[in-house]
Amino acid sequence: MAWHEQVAVVTGGGRGIGRATALMLARRGAAVCVNYAARADAAQAVVDDITAAGGRAMAVGADVADSAAVGDMIDRVMAQWGPVTILVNNAGVSRQATLDTYDPALLERMRRVNADGVIHTTRAVMAAMRERRYGRIVNLSSIAAIGTSLPGNAFYAASKAEVVALTRRFALELGPHGITVNAVSPGFVRTDMTQANRGQADWARVESQLAERAMMGRIGEPEDIAHAVTFLSAPESGWITAQVLVVDGGRMDYIGHG
Repeated sequence: MAWHEQVAVVTGGGRGIGRATALMLARRGAAVCVNYAARADAAQAVVDDITAAGGRAMAVGADVADSAAVGDMIDRVMAQWGPVTILVNNAGVSRQATLDTYDPALLERMRRVNADGVIHTTRAVMAAMRERRYGRIVNLSSIAAIGTSLPGNAFYAASKAEVVALTRRFALELGPHGITVNAVSPGFVRTDMTQANRGQADWARVESQLAERAMMGRIGEPEDIAHAVTFLSAPESGWITAQVLVVDGGRMDYIGHG
């Protein structure tokens, strides 16, 4: 399928990595649904940027943790443009906690968005992908799932490790139907989420520390991740599946021994 025939859904597409990905897919020629859960204004701003450049886009609100809401979103997209051919599972929540500060309610919400959201969206698009024997699904995990040494990320890492496991198992299940399922695991990227609750001085310190831990000597930008997602979403990437592409600038602070 050519790019102009593609219909993409980018969850959490209003800001950060999701925004950069939505813009990049639209520039390739895909029609893009910019999903959001709370920030309708941010999602609409992305849509406005895409349409101003001559592209096709729509903003649709849906909490990916809610399977019924996800189903309604996909129905709207299909009514507008036809079957979804590209799904980017970018929506995510990050909550720092240690064993001492464990909050079951907050961490369950994080897991429902980060992991259950992947299940809900994949189930919502897979029937049409199977019918056409074509599909590209890209899930956003994190290098936390592999084991970086930042403290307080154990439960976030667990939710993103589940994304990796689901990616590989869904690839096995959907591959015979012409559907690829891959994951991108970003390193530390400059986004609204990573900058939240950090003042200018604190952010400068964090950025400097994490840049020193990367071989490339800098933190990531949303476009760094969007390029990887777009590559795995491309029609030409049809023989790449069940892979986890780490995009972290060469981080050197992993706690594993493999």
